[in-house]
Amino acid sequence: MRPNKIKQMWRDGKNVTLGWLSVSHGFTAEVMARQGFDALCVDLQHGTSELNDVLPMLQAISQTDTVPVVRVAWNEPAAIMRALDLGAYGIIVPLVNTAEEAAMAVAACRYPPVGMRSSGPVRAVQYGGADYQANANDEIVIMAMIETKEGLANLDAICATPGLDAVYIGPADLSFALGLQPRGDNPDPTHLATCDKILETAHKHGIKAVMHCASAAFAAGAVKRGFDMVMLTSDLACMIAGARLQLDALKAETA
Repeated sequence: MRPNKIKQMWRDGKNVTLGWLSVSHGFTAEVMARQGFDALCVDLQHGTSELNDVLPMLQAISQTDTVPVVRVAWNEPAAIMRALDLGAYGIIVPLVNTAEEAAMAVAACRYPPVGMRSSGPVRAVQYGGADYQANANDEIVIMAMIETKEGLANLDAICATPGLDAVYIGPADLSFALGLQPRGDNPDPTHLATCDKILETAHKHGIKAVMHCASAAFAAGAVKRGFDMVMLTSDLACMIAGARLQLDALKAETA
């Protein structure tokens, strides 16, 4: 089976860079995949993509050695299994509140006898290799998002879930949970301390911690604080930032 570069890098003690796809288009996915991210996520929760968009976007990503990841819209086994069958090598599950919910997400990603994933890797076997089913349980990465009051209350139990590879911080919803205004790259001391607590708890249980960022500066700080993966930027954010940069430069030059 094609090895999962995310797991390889983690075994080597390296930090993983993750890019984000909010736009539902294969060409956008292809361009982002060629920029040098270690992994790239198709966002089905808040992006413009639907499940029918996933296949061509994963095919575009697969032209490179960038690891294809999907954030599903909800902790729903059928959607998780479908994304895996289409070739996702990593799954991000939002709004995980309890150890039971984390265990359900893990089970959907693992074939029996350790999980409940149904047999039918229609495209995954083409991408992963003929021995995909024999080795997928060891290669697929499953990440649970910690971003609610209930998730924080059950953090220790969630991180202790057998088979869970990482916890993923959603900073905006976590801000809600802490009584703060939602924002990315939140500098609030309470928010930062909570993120560090999530990181420490994950590492205590031998799993990884991921920070969703909105800038290189904040992502660099997260790496220095010990996070194992950072989501750096999205296709949409880059398009907006690039357009604003050129417009502002033009206005400055012609003022």
